Amino acid sequence: MKFDPEEVIEEFEALTKEAGKVQEETLKKILKENGGTVYLQQWGLNGRTDAESFTARVPLVTHKDLEPYIQRIADGDLSPVLTGKPITTISLSSGTTQGRPKFVPFNDELMESTLQIYKTSFAFRNKEFPIGNGKALQFIYSSKQFKTKGGLAAGTATTNVYRNAQFKKTMKAMQTPCCSPDEVIFGPDFHQSLYCHLLCGLIFRDEVQVISSTFAHSIVQAFRTFEQVWEELVVDIREGVLSSRITVPSTRSAMSKLLKPDPEQADTIFRKCSGLSNWYGLIPALFPNAKYIYGIMTGSMEPYLKKLRHYAAELPLQSADYGSSEGWIGANVNPKLPPELVTYAVLPNIGYFEFIPLRGNLDGLEPTPVGLAEVKLGEEYEIVVTNFAGLYRYRLGDVVKIKGFHNATPELQFICRRNLLLSINIDKNTEKDLQLAVEAAAKLLVDEKSEVVDFTSHVNVAADPGHYVVFWELSGEASDETLQECCNCLDKSFVDAGYLGSRKANAIGALELRVVKRGTFHKILDHFVGLGGAVSQFKTPRCVGPNNSTLLQILCNDVVKSYFSTAFC
Repeated sequence: MKFDPEEVIEEFEALTKEAGKVQEETLKKILKENGGTVYLQQWGLNGRTDAESFTARVPLVTHKDLEPYIQRIADGDLSPVLTGKPITTISLSSGTTQGRPKFVPFNDELMESTLQIYKTSFAFRNKEFPIGNGKALQFIYSSKQFKTKGGLAAGTATTNVYRNAQFKKTMKAMQTPCCSPDEVIFGPDFHQSLYCHLLCGLIFRDEVQVISSTFAHSIVQAFRTFEQVWEELVVDIREGVLSSRITVPSTRSAMSKLLKPDPEQADTIFRKCSGLSNWYGLIPALFPNAKYIYGIMTGSMEPYLKKLRHYAAELPLQSADYGSSEGWIGANVNPKLPPELVTYAVLPNIGYFEFIPLRGNLDGLEPTPVGLAEVKLGEEYEIVVTNFAGLYRYRLGDVVKIKGFHNATPELQFICRRNLLLSINIDKNTEKDLQLAVEAAAKLLVDEKSEVVDFTSHVNVAADPGHYVVFWELSGEASDETLQECCNCLDKSFVDAGYLGSRKANAIGALELRVVKRGTFHKILDHFVGLGGAVSQFKTPRCVGPNNSTLLQILCNDVVKSYFSTAFC
């Protein structure tokens, strides 16, 4: 397989110049292939493939509406339920939002669009940050695949991609093969796989050009772990013998083939680590030829950027492309932008996209969605997806802002998930509002040499009046006085008018800050992996809903200190 970046860019330019036309053709192709399905038949399209008929007849849906159809496929119904061609694989969403993963159909077309997105963003990235022939240190983990009742392979979306032969060929063609063997990526024990990823990175440290993972969280977590185990890793390299903590036979055997005694390399690594101040610049110190760090860094990943920059020093952070378990939307074609400003250019041929304006109509009715060619600069929208894997007018629940255009296709900035709201009364606070409040309050910890490792929230409506609860895990100790200030600052940082009014009228009670033991968020990750989730798809839920009682229990059992805001007293 040959990879020609120039050719990929040319193809992308041609597609985006005719974005509106490409969208019409893409919808026509989707409806031609799938018009005879059980789902589409009921809406009376009668062979029509134009956008007007499609949007007039087929309703907007959420996952809940499609669940019965997807379940039929998972249970082995071979009739064309959602797609003309049979679905052979099911993807599981991360499941961190609702507390249980969703089933989503996965097929060859989705795999093709995954590779198209990867190639497109790589081509643009490689123009700015060219890499030679080397390796990538990828903190990727596969989850267990299982069979559904109907015998379909089911696994997380990332697992379905990593297990695909095309994925490996593409990574090789893009000169970034993973430095860890398959036995590490597909190992059954996440902690052992993480240790081995770090070890493989050190073995090939001069060849590593890219450090990546699906999400920024996994990269930060990997280097936090490195701080704990680095001396053990150095011993492994010095003696050429793998640590006894690796007990999985297949992982052990694959790693033993790679490991040779190298006292010189061990001395270098020991010297580099000992010379760092508070681990600042750890990544370039370990990997002198690394060009950048790559992973999804927007949305719920933004809180980890500060720590990632600490480890990365001057090394550029590259935010990966925009998609979800349901499919892809856009590629990052402006690699020079920092993650906070990153935008994604929609690929007009991988699905049919609609946008629901978020500026409400005066009559209280929901605004009519507009097509890709009709979006306006600076406006915010919720995305609606129709793709080749059986989703029709599917509300993704993501809010995006139109930041510009690449030729005729919009460049989107991810704002937040629409459904993650802290709300008790008339207050409405999004994930982004919570994040900004936490960032403001966390600044008060600087003098105490402590930082927020991770956080989440919960709406306590069992109390009267109900109030917000914010959970923090800290890296070090902080005084009661400082934490009380942090609590007040959190409360004052929610600037939503509904919240402020309700707090002043005592319709919402004082915000509560609960500090949890160190390692609590690791327990949450382990719980999630225990349910069959993949570490590489893990996102800390920023708001724990009432249905997620196990998670709430883990948090509440680990509370060491609790503070109530006095900001509105």
